[in-house]
Amino acid sequence: MDKVLLVIGDGAEVIDTMVPLYRLGEDYLVVKAAPEVRTYHLVQHHHDSGWDVTIETPGYKLDSDIAFRDVDPKDYLALVLPGGRAPEFLRYDEDLLRITRHFFKHAKPVASICHGIEILAAADVIRGRQVTTIPRCRLDAEFSGATYVAEPLVVDGNLYCCRYKRECSGWMKAFTTELARRTTVVSAR
Repeated sequence: MDKVLLVIGDGAEVIDTMVPLYRLGEDYLVVKAAPEVRTYHLVQHHHDSGWDVTIETPGYKLDSDIAFRDVDPKDYLALVLPGGRAPEFLRYDEDLLRITRHFFKHAKPVASICHGIEILAAADVIRGRQVTTIPRCRLDAEFSGATYVAEPLVVDGNLYCCRYKRECSGWMKAFTTELARRTTVVSAR
């Protein structure tokens, strides 16, 4: 079975993480990668008109399957970068950046939502590309040489970007369509 690498860490947003986990798990082996093999704490983001910032509360816990340092990206069909606060910290992990650069060097599908763009920016793989993310991460994209597009889904080559958890459906539909196309092409050879 083809494998997809799903990045997790403390502070990853529940819906940004669980939607790809379950949707991709229908057809692929989803391997959860993190800084270490252990249990991670996901969070739920809420928006309240009385706050200027997102309110964050504890969500589910999720066990990782493999540490970033042990990932051989050649073994994976695709990469998924969920949002939440986790990318703010994960973007400093050199092994995760190595993994991310591999997927772009080999034009393998990458899905990013919300703050996932911070990992792509740190890996310096979005320069010259069109991307989307939440408006608060627009500067991360633009400072990294990307063009920000305020749309629910932006596809640029192998990169599938989404802004918000409420837009996950279209994001995952486009991504799974591409994965199916690629596995059909490989199977036909």
